[in-house]
Amino acid sequence: MTGSARAGTQDRLLEAFARFLTLQRGLSAHTVRAYLTDVGQLLDHVTAGRDTDAPDDDVEAAGDGGEAPGDGAAPTRDDAGAPGADDGRDAAGAVDLTGLDLTTLRSWLADQQRRGMSRATLARRAAAVRTFCGWAYRAGYLPHDVGARLRSPRPDRHLPTVLAVDDAAHLLTTAQERAADDDPVHLRDWAALELLYATGVRVSELVGIDVSDVDARERTVRVTGKGDKQRVVPFGIPAQRALDAWLVRGRPTLATPASGGALFLGARGGRLDPRTVRGALHRLTAVAGVHDLAPHGLRHSAATHLLAGGSDLRTVQEVLGHTSLATTQRYTHVTPERLRASYLQAHPRA
Repeated sequence: MTGSARAGTQDRLLEAFARFLTLQRGLSAHTVRAYLTDVGQLLDHVTAGRDTDAPDDDVEAAGDGGEAPGDGAAPTRDDAGAPGADDGRDAAGAVDLTGLDLTTLRSWLADQQRRGMSRATLARRAAAVRTFCGWAYRAGYLPHDVGARLRSPRPDRHLPTVLAVDDAAHLLTTAQERAADDDPVHLRDWAALELLYATGVRVSELVGIDVSDVDARERTVRVTGKGDKQRVVPFGIPAQRALDAWLVRGRPTLATPASGGALFLGARGGRLDPRTVRGALHRLTAVAGVHDLAPHGLRHSAATHLLAGGSDLRTVQEVLGHTSLATTQRYTHVTPERLRASYLQAHPRA
């Protein structure tokens, strides 16, 4: 690689990169953590001086051009913050980025693929290092944006696992029946699963909802999604019924002075953890005797059932909070019944 590169300690480089991702890109804390982990592993790879030969021909990470969708796209030059006094510019024990070039990036992704990483993970890591390289170039750590030509592996296009409409109804009925004992945890789990299915929100969005975000009269909830973008999503009468039971008979029992405005609370009164929701869903699918799935599977199910019920893809995109319609298409699929009905209605020789 030609030219010169500034150096900084790895920790201070990552701190400066994290500030850029948070303050200028507006990425969520979860995405920032994932990007920092990916870039940290890349820097370890560079420091360790691993094999920098180009990956095998069958590694889809190799190649020129292309840009991963989503928030991994390299930001514009205006997005790069001016280097500050605490960005690792003159620190001792510096990380030498002069060995970071396109071949090294491809080698690193190939190594990740050999370790068994999924295509989705590889695509995210490619997006993370592209963003890092673009930022490092503009901040003066690299003489060239070496990640601009790095391609992402194509993500798998397999259909997500979803519940049938009857199975989803049975799962939620099971949760309601379990909550008949007025145990606050059971009431919470019922309300949480009803709202997950009714709105199709991510579990991270669900646990971030405050009581003030719920409009019971309009039956809508304000959700803060990726990049701190807010959207308002409607929900139905069954979810309202579950929320009413939770707010009247469940939440007051668990609430403490530290609960703040959180809608859903853990057993100790703090804001509910996503892992608790996952555990509750796994237990209830087992009790109901339906296919086991994670909260994201319930999101897939909600989107699929909206489409099957006649909703258009744009509406589902708004409900799910996707920036790109292509992302919505990956999360949903057309059922064979709806496909046949549309065909019979539209084709002149059906």
